[in-house]
Amino acid sequence: MNSAVIIPAYNASSSIVEVLRRTSLVHPLEHTIVVDDGSLDGTGALVRASGAVLISHGANRGKGAALQSGFDRALECGYDAVITMDSDLQHKPEDIPRFLLAFGTSHADIIIGSRLHSLTGMPYHRRVSNLMTTFLVGARTSASIEDSQSGFRFIDTRVLKRVRALSSGFEAETEFIIRASALGFTFASLPIETIYAGEKSTMTHWHTTKRFISVLLAD
Repeated sequence: MNSAVIIPAYNASSSIVEVLRRTSLVHPLEHTIVVDDGSLDGTGALVRASGAVLISHGANRGKGAALQSGFDRALECGYDAVITMDSDLQHKPEDIPRFLLAFGTSHADIIIGSRLHSLTGMPYHRRVSNLMTTFLVGARTSASIEDSQSGFRFIDTRVLKRVRALSSGFEAETEFIIRASALGFTFASLPIETIYAGEKSTMTHWHTTKRFISVLLAD
């Protein structure tokens, strides 16, 4: 399958080199798109030096906007599918081939990496938040989704041609699921391990929660 890896990145200079090194072992860097979302720490220069494809935002626009820039490039280049992955090493690049294999088995339009089969190591507040938001998204869509907040995803580009989130922040990933479900696209889950090492999240919890509720209640 002709696939691209899309990595939104914001001030990720401490991790992006290692992310791309490990990604290169399982996926060609010329088909790896990093969207530097207005970083101030030299992230873009590190990506450029690595040989990966770089898209630069002049200012920080949010994770949803960064993902959409990557999606637009993938569509322009004619990829069959994309795999989205975070830039902070909480996702294992070595799992990228597993998503492609899972598609060969399930033929689902969207495959979401599920961290909730094993909660060991996940901070308690994230366990509660992820379980609650996944339950609410499942109730909203009636889709069988194990971990709606996971950013490690396989997406067939047929979905990208029809689904475009209007949100620009973290809530865009939830909106994407809701819109895709409404159009009848299918979902599957893939158990993944997520590593937590005390990284500081760029998510502003109160604002993100308000936006999540707004997306959940939107028509």
